[in-house]
Amino acid sequence: MTQQARDERPKTWVEAELEDSFDEELEMEIDDERVSQELKTIGALRHKSEVDRRTYFHELFRLQAELVKLQDWVQHTGYKLVVVFEGRDSAGKGGVIKRITQRLNPRVCRVVALPAPSDREKTQWYFQRYVPHLPAGGEMVLFDRSWYNRAGVERVMEFATPDQVEQFFFDVPEFERMLVRSGIMLIKYWFSITDQEQQLRFLMRIHDPMKQWKLSPMDLQSRVRWEAYTKAKEEMFNRTNIPEAPWYIVPGNDKKRARLNCISHLLQQVPYADVPHEPVTLPQRVSNPDYERDVLPRELYVPEIY
Repeated sequence: MTQQARDERPKTWVEAELEDSFDEELEMEIDDERVSQELKTIGALRHKSEVDRRTYFHELFRLQAELVKLQDWVQHTGYKLVVVFEGRDSAGKGGVIKRITQRLNPRVCRVVALPAPSDREKTQWYFQRYVPHLPAGGEMVLFDRSWYNRAGVERVMEFATPDQVEQFFFDVPEFERMLVRSGIMLIKYWFSITDQEQQLRFLMRIHDPMKQWKLSPMDLQSRVRWEAYTKAKEEMFNRTNIPEAPWYIVPGNDKKRARLNCISHLLQQVPYADVPHEPVTLPQRVSNPDYERDVLPRELYVPEIY
């Protein structure tokens, strides 16, 4: 049967359900492609992914199926996994985190994205507010930015003193070694994009009402202080790239490639295996011939506008 014939014939119930389950990813993909009228005038800055859409979806769904196996293994074995996502503003950290967690159980895999510290937290041991979010056995925790805020934004924006930054660099290798010694697998990713690519993505956020919430005053300052962030990043790598928890750099200019490469690499770092499961059978519904379903008032129902 040709592809056209497959597209034209009525879908079975199973096909329709499978297609619906993939719509969330398709919605995000379409959202990535929306470009405002104002932004079309700077078309010279735009580029196209080197991964065609069909290949991207095929590989993404395959990798997400492997992530489900990883999740099962983590839960089954009591493994503890922490993945840190750092990088330039708009580098694509959030996009890959969405794709990793999209089909996973939020009770097993959760995302931590902490706000700016409170006045009380500023008086605590610097790592203290991150510790409660570390995983117990059988859990995966993804940090959308982490304790490395001190080496980046806090340093560049002068929210931390030079002495505090130096103390951080002294402490963080031992802190991470302690995590590893406690049985936590710690993986650290840095998403890297070019100056021009960040400019494009910020312009997208400025001109797209659905993405303006992503653009904070701090993001705008990161454009002004690009070189200062570069110097801070380089020193961070030099002083925190330890054998127990090395940094892995993900080139992020091509969003699709970055997502696929990062997820593939993550899967390679963990020695997961298939977990045997008992066959699942759907039990018969208990039917009571004397039961009559009540008719509920219409005002309880959501209006059917669509």
